[in-house]
Amino acid sequence: MMNFNIRGENIKVTPAMREYTEKKVSKLERYFDTPPNSDVHVNMKVYNDQQMIEVTIPMPNLLLRAEEEHQDMYAAIDLVVEKLERQIRKHKTKVNRKFRQEGSVKYMFRDELNPTTTSVAEADMDEDDDLQVVKTKRFTFKPMDVEEAILQMDMLGHSFFVFSNAVTGSTGVVYRRKDGKYGLIEQD
Repeated sequence: MMNFNIRGENIKVTPAMREYTEKKVSKLERYFDTPPNSDVHVNMKVYNDQQMIEVTIPMPNLLLRAEEEHQDMYAAIDLVVEKLERQIRKHKTKVNRKFRQEGSVKYMFRDELNPTTTSVAEADMDEDDDLQVVKTKRFTFKPMDVEEAILQMDMLGHSFFVFSNAVTGSTGVVYRRKDGKYGLIEQD
């Protein structure tokens, strides 16, 4: 059973929007062996005439998260559900394999919605779906503060930068968000 927590920023979430969101996101339950008992966090926002929606579904061993924007909120809802479905299909084999390796009899995802049909594209995708590291970089962290890390990231033209925080002594990551602002990930 999915428990919905829907909120709006700069937008009033109408009963119709709430009902449409719950109906669309609930369709994801068909991908699971047993319906997930999870909270569904939905954040709807309006900025500069763009309607944005973020959906986060935390579950054991898996976090589903997607965001989309569109000029129409209902279209954004459709797009975010499509993105979540793609995530589920992409990770289904890996997550089920992990459950098998951990000795679980059940799978998290159903093997197929319709077990009699498997397309060639799906079979190919499952075989090629293993994560591959194609490049490894090693470097020494120079202690710096967050502002210097952001400047270094911008100078390099990267979207993130890993650094040793001179203030806390821990490893941190600064990154550029879609809204153009910056984020910081720190160790606990």
